[in-house]
Amino acid sequence: MPQDPAFLTTHWSLVRAAGGRGGEAAVALDELCRAYWFPLYAYVRRCGVEAHAAEDLVQGFLARLIERRDLEALAPEKGRFRAFLRTAIRNHVANWRAGERAEKRGGGRVLREADFVEADQRLEREAPEEDDPERAFERAWARELLAAAAEDVRSDYAASGRARVFEELKVELQRAGDSGIEAHAEALGMTSGACAVAIHRLRTRFREKLEQRVRATLGPGEDWEAELGELLAALAKKNPSGL
Repeated sequence: MPQDPAFLTTHWSLVRAAGGRGGEAAVALDELCRAYWFPLYAYVRRCGVEAHAAEDLVQGFLARLIERRDLEALAPEKGRFRAFLRTAIRNHVANWRAGERAEKRGGGRVLREADFVEADQRLEREAPEEDDPERAFERAWARELLAAAAEDVRSDYAASGRARVFEELKVELQRAGDSGIEAHAEALGMTSGACAVAIHRLRTRFREKLEQRVRATLGPGEDWEAELGELLAALAKKNPSGL
């Protein structure tokens, strides 16, 4: 699970706020940076950049977005935010390699050092070493998106007094069948039929939240199902080694 469940929350309103000025813009920028740093880090590391340098590159990239106010020009009608960030970080790495090595240790700090403490352990789980930078970015983005949608559902269930139901059944979000119904029903004190309905409702709610999350990053008229399909395909792709 990602460490920041705010990933993509009220996405375009955050982007618009981050492109403004004053305290609201600072808060929005902070939230956006914390939400998106890991896919960016995954991209940079899979470009072959060492961990400390990758941390500085990501920090420098985010600081530059803020300093240049690049977010001011962004809007939903201009397309996918995912594509914007992926292209921007690709260019940033290329410029760094070409000699614009402005990210110095301790400078341009946007994120806390603590954000990166377990970054490489997480990288190995979510974007293995065999991944190329593009695949690593897509995998990390997809996992953040799925986990954020699950967090949305958890919050809804907790708010309605059904936190225990979510915690018991959340594993079913990763399964296609209903093999665990009997055990879940016993743990929750439900009949098997009631438990099957509860699982169906959980999956339906998750699907709704996932659709909201995907739509939040797209421009008007873009196909959210096609976008989700691309992200899920990135998770399903085998590495070149066949692993």
